[in-house]
Amino acid sequence: MREIIGDILSSGIRVPADVSGRESGAGPAEGRALLIGGMPVNASISSAYAIASPYCLHDGPHGWAIYKDGQFLTPVEVVPEPAFYRRQTTDGIDYRKVALLHGMDCLATTVLQTCRHWRNDEQCDFCGIELSLKSRMTLARKTPVQLAEVAGFAKAMDRVSHVVLTSGTGEPPGSEIAYLAECTAAVKNASGLPVHVQFAPPANIEDIDSLYHAGVDTVGIHLESFDAATLARVAPSKARIGLAQYYKTWERAVALFGPNQVSSFLIAGLGEPVTSLLKGSETLADMGVYPFVVPFRPIAGTRRAVTRPPAASLMHPIYEAVADILFKKGLTAAGCKAGCVRCGACSALAAYERPPAELVYHRCRTPYEFRSARAIRRDVFVLEQAMFSDTDLDEHDVDSIHIVATAGQTVVGTVRVFPANDSGHWIGGRLAVRKAYRMSSVGAGLVREAMQQVKRQGCKLFTAHIQEQNIPFFKKIGWETVGAITHHMGKPHQLMRADLNSDPEN
Repeated sequence: MREIIGDILSSGIRVPADVSGRESGAGPAEGRALLIGGMPVNASISSAYAIASPYCLHDGPHGWAIYKDGQFLTPVEVVPEPAFYRRQTTDGIDYRKVALLHGMDCLATTVLQTCRHWRNDEQCDFCGIELSLKSRMTLARKTPVQLAEVAGFAKAMDRVSHVVLTSGTGEPPGSEIAYLAECTAAVKNASGLPVHVQFAPPANIEDIDSLYHAGVDTVGIHLESFDAATLARVAPSKARIGLAQYYKTWERAVALFGPNQVSSFLIAGLGEPVTSLLKGSETLADMGVYPFVVPFRPIAGTRRAVTRPPAASLMHPIYEAVADILFKKGLTAAGCKAGCVRCGACSALAAYERPPAELVYHRCRTPYEFRSARAIRRDVFVLEQAMFSDTDLDEHDVDSIHIVATAGQTVVGTVRVFPANDSGHWIGGRLAVRKAYRMSSVGAGLVREAMQQVKRQGCKLFTAHIQEQNIPFFKKIGWETVGAITHHMGKPHQLMRADLNSDPEN
């Protein structure tokens, strides 16, 4: 089933003349929502490539079904137009000009339909935010009152279960965040629905705290491409923000909203090398940010209107690789409370997912994880081994990448790595595991994750001073001794060196 979903997202589908859909605009743009195997799919139906698609939607004696080259594949459900499309607000505005149904049960709207980058002719090549406004399909500004009214009705009559609020970049950039917070509060008060908000990193990162206090459940901070050249070409305004500002905003967002409740679109088909896309996905997932990988979807009237989506043969291995990353980092579409990840109609990624691993290894993401890691270290190095009288924290903690192992929501082990100098030498240490998990593979998993982390940082030499009794353990996972045993903190220690050319996953 996942292959069919991926193929249709890349190829579109031919439909009977009496099946209509959205014609253009931002977001999922042109297409019609289908349920394939119970999963929502926003399928292109009127693009040039969809008209030539080998896939066809047909209403036969047993209901709607998908055929390929004339052969039956699977039954399908066509998502009906919602009841709220036939209503008007109390001030006489068509509900569908205020918000639209995305996928199966997502109410979505752009609260401010203008973007400063269009004024400067620097809009993203794939963006159609102002095209909907130009065609009078929507409003330049949706009021909190209008949004509250539509959300309340859509929840009651169309079983809408979550809301997406996005916006063009304001003048000055970042000013849109306060309005997104105001709109969120109105929607939450009227409907109680989970709300997802999308925005670009503001100059003052603490501005996003207002979204948390307004009741936002999840956020999307979309980079689109980790490849600097690709981003500068297709989204120059995003490129100017700088990757460092994205990292800071993602980190604060995860601390506020939690892992799996922050996402970033990564668009395949813009020209970014697949290796870059996968490396970026791994970086995001390690931070607790869901890498929402989607195939490029052309929007009529944009600068990339004639660019076709990437072939399904390219997308399938990407979906598989990113799903494997999600598995290892403990992220799932089903675990997201609201937004594009939960909707899933623009990507086949959720169809490739599997339940998270029982033990998950990643850098510390939240205040809770940092506190838990410190508590485990104190239990081991202060209370159990008496290597320190009060605390094992030192000057290296500030510069360290702190790594944890989690079993469900419980932190069960930790280790840290930090740069020794600017020549690519990194040092690992403070490996500590809860007693109940010491007979499992947690310790080895933490060391392997540490090796992965330093390799991403360009490490050339990775060493650790370990206690003598742990030498066989480190040798078993590919480390070698360096020099003689010395004494440290009253205990014999051995300097060890990792083989970074080996595969730490094995």
